[in-house]
Amino acid sequence: MVRGVRGATTVNHNNENEIISAAKELVETMEKENGYLPADISHIIITTTQDLNAAFPAAALRKIKGYDLVPVMCAQEIPVPGSLEKCIRVMITLNTDKTQQEINHVYLGNAIHLRPDLALTNRVNSR
Repeated sequence: MVRGVRGATTVNHNNENEIISAAKELVETMEKENGYLPADISHIIITTTQDLNAAFPAAALRKIKGYDLVPVMCAQEIPVPGSLEKCIRVMITLNTDKTQQEINHVYLGNAIHLRPDLALTNRVNSR
């Protein structure tokens, strides 16, 4: 079955190291929380808000073992007034036997405000 795994995180500054580090942490956490391998991934789409342009967050995947052959594309979010700033969003499309209810979407940093119902801390506390 093909499923999507969502994730988002934020950074404090439009800084190359911060963007790469945050994107790496997010993708690694998404993998850990869902138990898939890079070979299970069809593709990854990463978006950033307009205030993040110091680095391509996709560069973070080059630092994660096994992700060198995963197709990745970066894009920019629609600039909706009042939306969360300095945000990196990730959509991983993968093959899995998990149901939609078993997928763990990951929201870190200030991105927990996007989907507090799916934030790791809320899921762990409700188990």
